[in-house]
Amino acid sequence: MAAGYLEILRARHAARLLAGTLVGRLPNATAAIAIVLFVRAEGGTYSLAGALAAVYGVANAVGQPVLGRLVDLHGQPRVQLPAALASALAMACFAVTDTDPLALAYVCVAAAGLFTPPLEGGLRALWPGVLGREEQVHTAYAMDAVAQEVMFAAGPLLVTLCVSLWSAGAALVVVNVLGVLGALSVVVSPPSRAWRSAPREAHWLGALRSPGLLALLGAFLFVGMALGSITVASVPYADEHGGDAVYGWIMAAIGLGALVGGTVYGARRWTGEPARRLQVLVALLAVCYLPLMLMPGAVAMVLLTVVAGLFLAPVIACAFVLVDRHAPRGTVTEAFSWIVTTFTVGASVGTGLAGPVVEAGGAVWGYAVPGAAGGVSLLVLLATGRVLAAPGGPRVVAACSENDPNRAVEPRFSSGDRA
Repeated sequence: MAAGYLEILRARHAARLLAGTLVGRLPNATAAIAIVLFVRAEGGTYSLAGALAAVYGVANAVGQPVLGRLVDLHGQPRVQLPAALASALAMACFAVTDTDPLALAYVCVAAAGLFTPPLEGGLRALWPGVLGREEQVHTAYAMDAVAQEVMFAAGPLLVTLCVSLWSAGAALVVVNVLGVLGALSVVVSPPSRAWRSAPREAHWLGALRSPGLLALLGAFLFVGMALGSITVASVPYADEHGGDAVYGWIMAAIGLGALVGGTVYGARRWTGEPARRLQVLVALLAVCYLPLMLMPGAVAMVLLTVVAGLFLAPVIACAFVLVDRHAPRGTVTEAFSWIVTTFTVGASVGTGLAGPVVEAGGAVWGYAVPGAAGGVSLLVLLATGRVLAAPGGPRVVAACSENDPNRAVEPRFSSGDRA
C-alpha cells in the first residue's frame, strides 16, 4: 500500500507541492475556529463570532471559482501569491483593529475569505504534468484527500497552541504568515511557474457550461450537507454522553475514517467507469451514516463515526477524476475550485438545516439528515449517470499520447493542462 504513495512522493517536486499546498491552506482550514477564539478573547459575543466566521465562509465560497478562473487565464504565480498576501494582510488588519469599528471587522474578514488563493484546485491541475502516468495521478488525488484530513485535524491544534502560548490575535497572524510561506513555496516551484492552462473558449459561464461538472456539483452539494449536519447533530449527543471530550472524539473519528478509507482507496488501481464507481461510493457513504441513528454509548458511537467517515475521501478522490474529465478545455483550476465552493456551501446548508431538526426531534433525527443527504446525492448521480459517463465536451485535439485511440482502462485526462 505504501509503495504507491512513496513512488509519488519521490517524483520530482511532488512532495514540495503537496506540503506547500497544505501549509498554504492552513488559514482556510483554521479560519472558523481562529475567528471565534479571537472574537471571544476580545469580549465579543458568540453571535458576533459566528457571524464573522460565516462572512468569511461565504466570501471564500465566492472567491475560489473567481480566482480559479484568473489562474487559468494568467497562470499560478501571478494570481496565487498576490491573493495569499492580500488575504493575510486583511486578516492581520482584523487582528490589529479588533471588532471596533465593527464594519471594518466585517470588511477585513470578507476580504480575507475572498482572496484566499485556490491552492487546492491549483495542485490538482499540476499533478498530471508532475506525475505523467494516469494511474499515479489517480493515486495522488486520493493522497491529496487523505492529506486534507490530516491538515484539518492538525490546523485547529496549531491555533489552540498559539492561543495558549501567546494570544488569539497572534494565532491569526501566525497561521496566515504560514499560509503565505506555503503559497510562496508552491508558486516559485518550476512546475507552477511553467504551468499554462490549455487554450480556452471565451464563455462567461467558464467551467459551468459543462453538463457533467454541473451534475457533480449538484451531487457534492448534498455530500457537503451530510458532513455539515453531523457537526451539529453530534453536539446534543455529546452533551448527554460526556460533554466536549466526546464531541472532540466524534469529530476526530470522522477524519480518521476518511484517512483510512482514502489511504486504502488510493493504494489500489481501479478499473472500470469512474462515474459508476462514484455512484457505488456515494451509496456506501449514505448507508454508513444510518447506524449513527442508533446512538449507542460513547465508545461504540466513536467507532460508528469512524465507519461513517470511511468513504468520504474515496468519494472526493473519485470525483476529482470526473472533474478533470468534464472540465471544459482551459478551465481545470476553475472547475476544481467550484467543487471546493459547492462542498463548502453544502456543509453550511447542512449545519443550518440540522439545527432546527435537532431542536424539533433531538439528536436521533439530526443524525438522520446525513443519511438523507447522502441518499439525495446518490439520486442526483443516478439521474445524471449518462451525462457523467459521457466523454467531456469538445476539445482541441493534439497529436499526443493522450489521444491514443487504444485508451487505458479509464479515459485519459482531458484538461489538456501540462507543464
